[in-house]
Amino acid sequence: MKGVVVVIDGMGDLPCKQLGGKTPLEAANKPNLNYLATKGRLLESYCFGKEVVPESDSGVLALLGNEKLIGYRGIFEALGMGIELKRGDLALRTNFATIDNLEDRNIIERRAGRTLTTKEAKTLAQELNKKVKLMRAFEFISSVQHRGVLILRGGFSDNITNTDPAYRTKVLGNIPDKLNFSKPLDDDENSKFSSNLVNEFVEQSFKILNKHWINNERRKKGLLPANVILTRDASSEMPKINQFKKWACIAYMPLEVGIAKASGMRVFAFEYPDLKNYDIYENLYSALKKACNFAEKTIKKQSKKFEYFYVHLKETDIPGHDNKPLDKRKMIELTDKELFSFLRKFCEKEKIKIIVTADHSTPCSLKNHSSDPVPVLICDWNDKNKKEFSEKETNKARKIESKELLKTGDFMKG
Repeated sequence: MKGVVVVIDGMGDLPCKQLGGKTPLEAANKPNLNYLATKGRLLESYCFGKEVVPESDSGVLALLGNEKLIGYRGIFEALGMGIELKRGDLALRTNFATIDNLEDRNIIERRAGRTLTTKEAKTLAQELNKKVKLMRAFEFISSVQHRGVLILRGGFSDNITNTDPAYRTKVLGNIPDKLNFSKPLDDDENSKFSSNLVNEFVEQSFKILNKHWINNERRKKGLLPANVILTRDASSEMPKINQFKKWACIAYMPLEVGIAKASGMRVFAFEYPDLKNYDIYENLYSALKKACNFAEKTIKKQSKKFEYFYVHLKETDIPGHDNKPLDKRKMIELTDKELFSFLRKFCEKEKIKIIVTADHSTPCSLKNHSSDPVPVLICDWNDKNKKEFSEKETNKARKIESKELLKTGDFMKG
């Protein structure tokens, strides 16, 4: 084993009032991360520069040294869920969401309040597969919490726009608050047909879900109904990406699992805990602790079989989207205690290199991804840095592009 890369999803942030003008990373009690910082160097990384906001897929792909790739999330999520795709099948990432009606299309909440239980999501997915009627075969699969994938079977064009307004935009600022209807991005008849088919699915999803008994019960409980499906990142062909045959990946969300598989990594995953009682943050903390413990056990067991490990922790991104800096800080602290205390001891003995960074920034104040740079820690066990690991310190450091990170840390050798 030569090195490990740990991606703390959405870790980058801006100063928060609730934290006395500090970022969650700066405010966190993180003795192990700070120790690793004293044994290496700090950098600051831009995904695509100052004007483009990266999505999770493009951010991870850039970290793995790929050139700018945008809009492939659907096919990576399908691969991560083990869905078999044939040439021409169209895969779209989806959200269960809440809108007012199909006439005004005002989005009340893009994730149905983050309270959709696993059982509710599976039941609603079954209802859609049973009752939606399209001109072509399709399959809708719920994955984790509000997330899912829509597969349209046949020969389709992926050159279409999203119905989810929060993505595929280069405009920084507020998220549009209306459901879009998908449009073709060229004059090809297949693109027009593909966008029309997606729109038909979205419209029927509202008509079926809005009156479903599960959503009626949710309304009685004061919860938002999961009454529509938002789609984004339609994709039908896997892009060519860098290969990492000597790497193992520890991930558990469909997107990161799919990218790892497509990159040639051996994936080690676990079953994500079901959301049972509407408390998303109880579920997130449980999953994060489980992920850290799973990573420790896997690295111990597999360290002689692989040269490098890629570990992706998802939960820290969520409080950024929800403007919960206290929870984001707490999650960073949990990660420091549960994972980095182990890595500090395990890697120092054999001088195994460690990179810690994020796939993108998710500032709590913006409640969304941003184009802000992310902090980078490269621990090569040389006494080079006496500062803590935080945006305040990495802002002073050398700037690099995400695609250069593994080369900078000598992780591309061998």
